[in-house]
Amino acid sequence: MSKHTPDSPPDNRLLAALPTDVYKRLEPDMESVPLALGTVIYEANDTLSHVYFPTTAIVSLLYMMENGSSAEMGVVGCDGVVGIAVFMGGDTTPNRAVVQSAGNAIRLELKHFREEFRRIGELHRLLLLYTQALLTQMSQTAVCNRLHSVEQQLCRWLLLSHDRLESNELVMTQELIANMLGVRREGVSVAAHRLQQAGLIHYKRGHITIADRSGLESAVCECYQVVKTECDRLLAYQLNPSRN
Repeated sequence: MSKHTPDSPPDNRLLAALPTDVYKRLEPDMESVPLALGTVIYEANDTLSHVYFPTTAIVSLLYMMENGSSAEMGVVGCDGVVGIAVFMGGDTTPNRAVVQSAGNAIRLELKHFREEFRRIGELHRLLLLYTQALLTQMSQTAVCNRLHSVEQQLCRWLLLSHDRLESNELVMTQELIANMLGVRREGVSVAAHRLQQAGLIHYKRGHITIADRSGLESAVCECYQVVKTECDRLLAYQLNPSRN
């Protein structure tokens, strides 16, 4: 864990979109932290002390049932922030946040984050837009899990993850994917085998490599494009960051 390097360009798109003066106010209190695969950022109903802006990590938002089963409702990567409850006013949330793909994040203590958020400036505006995009992702995930095949769900999940990574490779076991999708491991195994046979992915010992991105886009259900289109519409900062 270390202080964020001064004047280094932030790899998180939300932070990169902040005006220079806003970013400079927050930067002294930023910490760069490693996030290992499977790390729990927060449990259901925890009171959060920090918000996390992933840079190279991906975090899954999971809902856990009493019997231990789970299902992923959304993913957060370099496009967003983990901990929306702290600026929505609820402070806690009934979901769990778990690192889906190892990497790094920029962590900011709650008091410093809230101080800037309460200025009702650019950070406030960007976070509300991001929250709307995340809600779109979560609602579409619920529809997809109910109506579409495991193979289509896996394609959607792979594409959403790939959008948030610089690499074509994901380190992920079938068991973890099954927990994310809320399906049986056998179902994921069959779906992954079909995608591999079609030449869309390569899968070996917990490593998934995207071999044919356009092929995955052709095989996926409509849910992926609905989420991507809405996120691109709301989060135009990803293409046109205001910081130089």
